[in-house]
Amino acid sequence: MKGLWIGAILSLSFIAMALLSFVWTPYDIEVFDIPNKLKSPDLAHWLGTDQFGRDILSMIMMGARTSIAVALLAVGIGMAIGVPLGLWAAAKRGAFIDEFIMRGNDLIFAFPSLVIAILITAVFGAGAVNAIIAIGIFNIPVFARLTRGAALSLWERDFILAARVCGKSAYRISWEHILPNILNLMIVQGTIQFSLGILAEAALSYIGLGAQPPTASWGRMLADAQTLVSFAPHTALMPGGAIVVMVLGLNLLGDGLRDALDPRIRVDRT
Repeated sequence: MKGLWIGAILSLSFIAMALLSFVWTPYDIEVFDIPNKLKSPDLAHWLGTDQFGRDILSMIMMGARTSIAVALLAVGIGMAIGVPLGLWAAAKRGAFIDEFIMRGNDLIFAFPSLVIAILITAVFGAGAVNAIIAIGIFNIPVFARLTRGAALSLWERDFILAARVCGKSAYRISWEHILPNILNLMIVQGTIQFSLGILAEAALSYIGLGAQPPTASWGRMLADAQTLVSFAPHTALMPGGAIVVMVLGLNLLGDGLRDALDPRIRVDRT
């Protein structure tokens, strides 16, 4: 449970930082201050400044907003499409539609997620919207496969058989009985995919296919700082550290939620 609380504190801190950036940042990131470029952290600029004299703390706050928004929407796309597909495949287990859905998932899994994201953004253009779509597409088979596997283990349970005897359709059983019993798995997996979405957005922005200037992005900050590391290491360490801490917090949160929500672990503890 310590990991759960640590992960929650780290994750919520960045979310609070992103929300705060809507109304306030220490400095305006669109204003260049060349005389103060590449300053080391001090009382005026807690995390230093970049090559244009912009405050890195303000950039990280704005970048958190971009990364969290992209990852959250991408996970939402994956859950909104993948969970119904998984429930449908489990309800029609062994039928053609089940095989069609799962082989489609296998086809997407055959390609690395980052390669698919790069392909989509390269074809349709760089930008946050296309990054969301690209990351969301890879999330679909993740949630579809997890949902199908969890649902199949429930279809032969007594309470599901009772619902079938009562005349409920497979659609009603899936949404009224199956989904509530696997929702904890979806929450845990959603947290994990959220952290992967943060990394994917940073990777796409790093190679220039994610959020475009003047929108701040942690990956873009790392790309801009790669030639400055030798004499201004803080320009890379600060956004890189933000990515590490955010992903670490989400992974700890996901592990903690799994331990807290898994009834088998609760039984073992008692």
